[in-house]
Amino acid sequence: MNSRDAIKVGLDMADFVGKGYLGDLTDAELLHRPAKGANHINWQLGHLIVSEHQIIESVAPGSMPALPAGFAAKYTKETASVDDPAKLLTKEELLKVHDAQRAATLVALAKLVDADLDRESPEAIRSYAPNWANAYSLQGSHWLMHAGQWAVVRRQLGRPPLF
Repeated sequence: MNSRDAIKVGLDMADFVGKGYLGDLTDAELLHRPAKGANHINWQLGHLIVSEHQIIESVAPGSMPALPAGFAAKYTKETASVDDPAKLLTKEELLKVHDAQRAATLVALAKLVDADLDRESPEAIRSYAPNWANAYSLQGSHWLMHAGQWAVVRRQLGRPPLF
């Protein structure tokens, strides 16, 4: 196994856990806020997708498919308080966009050689992803961080623990 394979293992595990937590949740349940001021899962999914698109595109320009028109504008810090489902995407739509972005991330990762992972990231992301290895591995850890929040939402909604 090489470094790129190890990063892919992390990305695959994040998808497994994240999609496991999302599997039986309805679109309405994705709007549940676990605490006052906390972000609901629908917004978090959009945030994760926009983040992955921007970060991977910054280290591998031209590698990511375009997000649907208006997608990024629906999932900004300023829209985190939106609860109107008509202003957001459905779970099915979000996961379709996620799958396209993740597939492109994996293709871009596979094209690298291990030495590329030591390359310095663009300045815009360097504070949290100093090199390309960080930029790629962040995609899995970011999903898992949010999935921890989804576990709480699941319990509040009466769902059993999965993992």
